[in-house]
Amino acid sequence: MDRISSVRQKALAAMFPDGVAARAKLVVLGHSHSSISRRCREGGPWRRPIPGVILLTNATPTKRQLLKVALTHAGPEAMLTGVQAARLYGVRRLPPERRVHTLIPHQSKVATWGFAIVERTIHLPEPVEIDGLPVAPLARALIDAARRMDELKSVRAMIHDAVHRGLCTPQELRDELAQASTIGSALPRIVVNALQDGVDSAVEQWLEPVLERSGLPRPMRKAELRTSDGEVIGVAEAWWPQVGVALQIRYDEVTLEPDKVSEIPALVAPGLIVVEVSPARLRDEPLVVIQDVRAAYQRARQRPPPDLGSVPATPAA
Repeated sequence: MDRISSVRQKALAAMFPDGVAARAKLVVLGHSHSSISRRCREGGPWRRPIPGVILLTNATPTKRQLLKVALTHAGPEAMLTGVQAARLYGVRRLPPERRVHTLIPHQSKVATWGFAIVERTIHLPEPVEIDGLPVAPLARALIDAARRMDELKSVRAMIHDAVHRGLCTPQELRDELAQASTIGSALPRIVVNALQDGVDSAVEQWLEPVLERSGLPRPMRKAELRTSDGEVIGVAEAWWPQVGVALQIRYDEVTLEPDKVSEIPALVAPGLIVVEVSPARLRDEPLVVIQDVRAAYQRARQRPPPDLGSVPATPAA
């Protein structure tokens, strides 16, 4: 009879808590090849999802078990990357993907098998441990996922979700692209290169009709405000020098690099009236923004304008 004592079953459960084992390790532990094969037959207690990898149950494997199967197949230096890795980091806007993508050293000889995609790389990163699993850094996982996608919309949604929620930065993505394979890199390059430009362009498109519909005199755009002593107090997106009203965009809600939010100081000066607006308000509440700007302009006309000068702001490097 092909039976394993409860003691040995408990020992296997302790050694392989996810219920996934390399066949070679089971042999080292004293299980013969024939007994392993017998247990993996139809109706048996074990399963063999990939040659050389044994699932120590006959139940439908869980998502975590599938990840472990792929890692076990790929070898001890393997790590997860791609969509499944991005999911572990908390990225939400991901394409449906049943396959598991792993990275291994370039000199390894393991090949892709079924749902377990194995990619050899000369740029093997230091893995991050998430829930006990070795995972490639998020920027690498996103680029690896994007290189295997064929819809720009899906690539953009995935990368924007990760960046806008502060899970990784555009610079980290640019660094990964710089050393990534050119195969499949066209779409992620389009998305990454347009990240900051995309936000600036969107704000411009939302702000322009607000200014036109306000009925106010045309303001100076992107003005660097200075005191009479020449001290720079900041940059206004729109500036009405005749009354001393400035409109400033606050990017806190959509910043692509959260650690740089503090680099945009609030505009403060005696007599200066400032209307602070987020990109979300420009997009969703343009009429409210128009009312706020009009009210500030009318209020400013009731007092002498502040002693402030202005020059066109120098574009950021």
